[in-house]
Amino acid sequence: MSTPSKPERYGSEPDLSAVVGERRHLINLAYRLIGSLAEAEDAVQETYARWYAMPRQQQEAIESPGAWLTTVAGRVCLDLLGSARVRRERYVGSWIPEPLPDRSEWTGGQAGGGAESADPVDRVTLDESVTMAFLVVLESMTPAERVAFVLHDVFRYPFPEVAGIVGRTPAACRQLAYSARRRVRAAQGPAVPAAGQAGVVRHFKEAWEAGDIRALVGLLDPDATMAADGGGLAGAVLRPVEGGERIAGYLIHMAGRTPGLTLLERTFDVTGGRVSRIWAVRNPDKLRPWTESGSA
Repeated sequence: MSTPSKPERYGSEPDLSAVVGERRHLINLAYRLIGSLAEAEDAVQETYARWYAMPRQQQEAIESPGAWLTTVAGRVCLDLLGSARVRRERYVGSWIPEPLPDRSEWTGGQAGGGAESADPVDRVTLDESVTMAFLVVLESMTPAERVAFVLHDVFRYPFPEVAGIVGRTPAACRQLAYSARRRVRAAQGPAVPAAGQAGVVRHFKEAWEAGDIRALVGLLDPDATMAADGGGLAGAVLRPVEGGERIAGYLIHMAGRTPGLTLLERTFDVTGGRVSRIWAVRNPDKLRPWTESGSA
């Protein structure tokens, strides 16, 4: 699994540019830990607030500001995950992690242009740990499992460092990561080459845009499921839709009622050459990186 690079180690005197330079790494980490860009931004902001609240002398005593920031961000995210579970139990309908646009899809700033955008969306590295299928599996984990797994398996932190963040022994963190790894393996179907998945999704989009319900049914696994996230702010089914025919009918219906609806490859899961799962995000709060009329 490709991962963002681990933060560098610094000398005893904190370098302001180096401290600020950790922001991209922290956003990447927090987004994978929480599944919400807005909450990831809040976690990173809280992390920096704690850094700047320290006296200069205390900052200078920290051997590795990057490691300190990562530790604090991890602990902040761990706390947020605990409270998020309670909030999501009261959520209207299905709660789905926020999809993020890549540079070619994002229209809210200078993505794909010259100067680097200040928007965090443009700094989140999109890789296999940001697919919707992977993020949904992370949601099934306990907060401690998720933090231990993401830090070790995705960002390659050794267990002694993970232990300092999670507040458990290295052996306990190793067990947490192992348990999380089993969840990931249980949820994974046979590996589908990226080109193969892209081709299936492309044909699916073409059939959907043409309103060809028979073609859609043929591209859907008979036992496929689709979850929609409206958050009570946009029309969406409150329970998952099951079965290829029912999903095809629902998508054709929605295409007529929701102009500008966009299908992203990252919101599909393909198994055996057919679409097996679809995650439809319609909550406008989760679609801010797109234009107001865009959705996923």
